[in-house]
Amino acid sequence: MLTLFVSRTKSRDGTDIVVSSQPIAREKLAAVVEEILAATPVLDIHTHLFPAPFGELGLWGIDDLLTYHYLEAELFRFSSIQPRQYWELSKTERADLVWKTLFQQNTPLSEAARGVVAVLTALGLDSSGETLAPLRDYFRQQRLIDYIPRVLALAGVRSVVMTNDPLDPAEASVWDSGLEPDPQFQAALRLDRVLNEWTNHWQQLASNRYAVDADGGGRTIAELRRFLAEWAARMRPLYMAVSLPDTFQFPVVDLRTKLLREAILPACHELRVPLSLMIGVRRQANPALRLAGDAAGRADLRSLETLCREFPENRFLVSVLSRENQHELCVYARKFRNLMPFGCWWFLNNPSIVEEVTRERLEMLGTSFIPQHSDARILEQVIYKWRNTRRTMGPILARSYEVLAEDGRLVTVDDVRRDVARLFRTNFEQWTNL
Repeated sequence: MLTLFVSRTKSRDGTDIVVSSQPIAREKLAAVVEEILAATPVLDIHTHLFPAPFGELGLWGIDDLLTYHYLEAELFRFSSIQPRQYWELSKTERADLVWKTLFQQNTPLSEAARGVVAVLTALGLDSSGETLAPLRDYFRQQRLIDYIPRVLALAGVRSVVMTNDPLDPAEASVWDSGLEPDPQFQAALRLDRVLNEWTNHWQQLASNRYAVDADGGGRTIAELRRFLAEWAARMRPLYMAVSLPDTFQFPVVDLRTKLLREAILPACHELRVPLSLMIGVRRQANPALRLAGDAAGRADLRSLETLCREFPENRFLVSVLSRENQHELCVYARKFRNLMPFGCWWFLNNPSIVEEVTRERLEMLGTSFIPQHSDARILEQVIYKWRNTRRTMGPILARSYEVLAEDGRLVTVDDVRRDVARLFRTNFEQWTNL
């Protein structure tokens, strides 16, 4: 309760009424913003998390936290072990090595390493032990059905959006089993294997009685739209999504353009779901590092301009991986109302860059964007990722309100509540018709 920052009055029957429409004194803005951010549950619009029925697809616990690919990449900078030798170890052996190298022999100052410390502290665990045995004992005692809601509550997260690939056999089998919906987990239909790797995966559709061809001819377009409609009915996704390389171009004479123009975008429009484009990935710059070997590249966003202009009835959620593309994305968002910038993902998800990007977006777009998502691959990561987001966003918003006050307009508690809710929940809810 914002007892220090609201006024009170009496109703006719003499009861107290909290009035939050009074202007906030400038010296109290930072405290008000911090308190409202802490009290506002967020909707995490992009994660790689799963509820308990998905079994081993959902990653959680100390071994998964320590073998996160960001930490693995960092390990190779401090350890003499070669990637080939590392991959020959069991997961527990790899986790032990990461713990010893990054948390005992070195100070865990990086964003990813510090995040593990924050998670353990939030769970009431010791982050300075020499052995992982006590931590493993703790996680073995957890029942996912109870543990997942607890972790989300610690993170201040109301619900998360998964990444759901219907062409992943392990995941498809879960959906086929008659999965009961979990209100804390919403679906997003992932299209990477369709749009980026069609030649490797079209036969999966063919084996399920979809009349598709390797070259996209024949009945491929109609059958792909049928595939998307059927999976959308099963998953009820809030959006469809694809990661695109920094070399992405639209339109060009290639299969991806054909599938995107003739199947994906019409299906999104018909189903009334946005298409999320995450642009700028450079896959396997160093294949020896496996998942940690991906890099980032600057993209030509004129392709995004073309998409927004030629498909004005479609809605696009867009995140770009290159820092150099951020300003251009903001400019396009000012030109096209069907474009919603979101998040600072992968290598941009560091407080120094998040601060820069978020300030730029506020200055150019007001509150008409979605500042962040966790992109969490391991359940407990939502704790530190959203803690970092709130810690970074607080001073940004407070300073914006202070400048506004200097220019002659004070803000109220209700203003701040509305703005925070828009940024972390309602903008996305309205964009996806949730």
